[in-house]
Formats: sequence, structure tokens, C-alpha cells
Amino acid sequence: MKIAVRLLCTAALFVAFQTSAAEMGTVAVIGTGDMGDSLGPRFAGLGYKVVYGSRSPESERVKALVRQTGGDTSAATPKEAAQSADIVLMLVPWPAMETVARSLGDLGGKIVIDVSMPFMQGDDGYPKHLLETSSAEMIQAWNPGARVVKTFATMGSQVIDDPTAESGIVTIPVASDDRDAKEQVARIVSDMGLDPVDFGPLRMARDIEIMQMIYMIPLVQNRPLNWEFHFRRSAHYGCYRAGESTTEGLVPPYDEGDFAEFPNSKDSTKHCAE
Repeated sequence: MKIAVRLLCTAALFVAFQTSAAEMGTVAVIGTGDMGDSLGPRFAGLGYKVVYGSRSPESERVKALVRQTGGDTSAATPKEAAQSADIVLMLVPWPAMETVARSLGDLGGKIVIDVSMPFMQGDDGYPKHLLETSSAEMIQAWNPGARVVKTFATMGSQVIDDPTAESGIVTIPVASDDRDAKEQVARIVSDMGLDPVDFGPLRMARDIEIMQMIYMIPLVQNRPLNWEFHFRRSAHYGCYRAGESTTEGLVPPYDEGDFAEFPNSKDSTKHCAE
């Protein structure tokens, strides 16, 4: 069922987006697990050339994923995939992420999207964070020339496969110290049928990763029933802005001049109640 839904979404997007892969660029999907086999086809559906980075690029499972993704898709080692790409998706679990992120070569100028969850199971059975900062900040420190963005990290792969399956559009937090990279990634998120929201600088990835851990509680504990929680944009524009009012109106947001320009999925003409 997952593959069928993904192929339908991918086929529809190939019709909608006629830009060639050469013009869109190349995406390296480092990791071919549950999120890799969802995000790879979605990027291919938008017109990107996809290269899967795997320790076993010649395995039958990876070859099957390449065929399912379609287009000009291929597989290579993680370093070969990353070096050939404009955008690098980091989908490797921790603690293996450190070894992989340090071995991809020079990532200077590339957009690196971190989707990983740096946690382990604690003694009490609940997820425990492994880092003092965040996975995204560590990847940035190991690759100072990269343009690291944290996103695609607060939902299950089924939302990536088919955003229309949920009762309303799902909002995706996006954090980065690189405004242009945030804007480029936000357009991709929007083109996938999801709603990007600017979460601020890369250090806010720490809070995104806390959201990830909440999502993982039932899975880590092997509970018989799981849950989904979806971060969603409010329709009450400006109604709860912080700051005192002035004769000209409400005090603007603290970093209004630094806000990235993101696509908006909701009607911005709504007004607050008097």
C-alpha cells in the first residue's frame, strides 16, 4: 500500500513539474530506511535527480528502491552520492550519524537537510537525548561550509508519502542559520503539499528534536497503540502577538527583519475578532 500511494503521488508530480532534473539539481539521499524510501521518490517527483547513498548500493533492496523511484535515479556510496549533489539529505540514525557525517567529503556550499533523531532508549524505557545541542548543530560543526537545515523531522513517513491522508495540511518546522537555504527548502516543502514555517536559527533544531522524541515514545516502548501529533499553523493571524500596542498598532515581532520568505498555505486575509 505504501509503495502504491507513493508511486501515485510521484507520477502526479512528474506531470505537474516539467522542469528537467538538470535544471532542478541533484539530491543525495543518505540512508535508505523508512524516511529515505519516502523522501527520495518525493524529490524525484518534483523533478530532482536522486542519488541514494548506501553502504550497499548494489544490494537488491537498494536496486528495487532505485527502480521504484524512477526517473534518472541511481545509487552510490554515501560519499559519492553527497559529492555529486546540490542538496544532501541526512537520514542516518544515531550514533552512526557522526561517522557518516564526517566522511562525506567537502560539503561546502551544499544544502544539507538533517532529519535524524539523536536519541537512545533510557533505563526507564523512554527515549533519551544523546546530545547537549542537536544533531543539526553537530553536522554543521563537522561541515562548517555546509548550509545545514533541520526539517522533515516531526512526522511519520506516511505523511511524506501522502500529505492528503491527514485531516488538514501538516506544518513542517524549518530551522537554519542560512536564510537563503531555509527559503529554498521551504519551497520544496510547500511543493510536496506540506506547510513550512520558519522556526528560526539552527539552534532551534534542539526543540525540533524534542518534538521528535515525543513522537517516538510509543515506538521505543513497543506500546500496542501509537499516536500522531501534527504541528499546524494557526488561522488567528496577529491575534496573539507579544509586545505592547502603540498608536500605530502592535509592536512588530522581535526579528521581523530576519524572517525568511516562506510560502503560506493559509488565507492571510483573516482578521482578529474585535
